[in-house]
Amino acid sequence: MGRSRTYEWDDPAITAEAAGRTSGLELLHDMLAGRLPAPPLSATLGMALLEVERGRAVFSLVPGEEHYNPIGSVHGGVYATLLDSAAGCAVHSTLPGGMGYTSLDLTVKFLRPVTVDTGEVRAVGTVLSSGRRTALAQAQLFDGADRLLAHATSTCVLFPTSGS
Repeated sequence: MGRSRTYEWDDPAITAEAAGRTSGLELLHDMLAGRLPAPPLSATLGMALLEVERGRAVFSLVPGEEHYNPIGSVHGGVYATLLDSAAGCAVHSTLPGGMGYTSLDLTVKFLRPVTVDTGEVRAVGTVLSSGRRTALAQAQLFDGADRLLAHATSTCVLFPTSGS
């Protein structure tokens, strides 16, 4: 018998429109408080923003079979997505209204396998440095016992959003 998973998401245009008029930290606080919807990717993967402050963002995910690769563990792309989200949102939390960012690169090191038996994992992103055009961030993935499962660095390019 096949397994299935059903999920729903809100219109991503709602949050995208708000992103152009608020600071990154305000936008992320509004998402965390439920005043703005999370991006559809959060529902697709089952990840959630747990904490955000200037220069720091934390995401969580409970690994499920739907995240598995062919050898029976969580696919590295799921790790990478969590780490990229934590690092990127840490950068976003430092930006004023009218500024956006995108990842230029993401370097990930996978240290331990993750399975459904691992339980909830947390990706903690922090900004290491920021200039006028780029920002460097790191993210670490931990299990419930605070064991390091993976880590990443990301360079983000910073740019004015349309209308700025």
